[in-house]
Amino acid sequence: MTNKILEQKKKLRAKRKLRVRGSIFGVASKPRISVFRSNRYLYAQAIDDQNGVTLASIDGKKLGLGNNKENAKEVAKIFAENLSKAGISEVVFDRNGYLYHGVIAAFADSLRENGITL
Repeated sequence: MTNKILEQKKKLRAKRKLRVRGSIFGVASKPRISVFRSNRYLYAQAIDDQNGVTLASIDGKKLGLGNNKENAKEVAKIFAENLSKAGISEVVFDRNGYLYHGVIAAFADSLRENGITL
């Protein structure tokens, strides 16, 4: 891809990110789950926006799990366990400008299957 196309894709994702972020807010009892998807790995964190702190996080790179649907389900399963240990059962999902499709959808569905209410 040319640089012009890549810049356009970045701008469109940034617009989606701002649009999504404008309508959600995380508090300690119901934190915001923000996901980041690189070309190789998947990362997620539970954020309390009121106090500006991260309550729990998961790093697919440290787990050795890549960025595909099967690995996203494994990452979500482990993340759901971490959230349960922190006493969190209900969250707000922030797709971070990514389309709710593929890896992001698999991650969210797996969180639901493991007892986290989105």
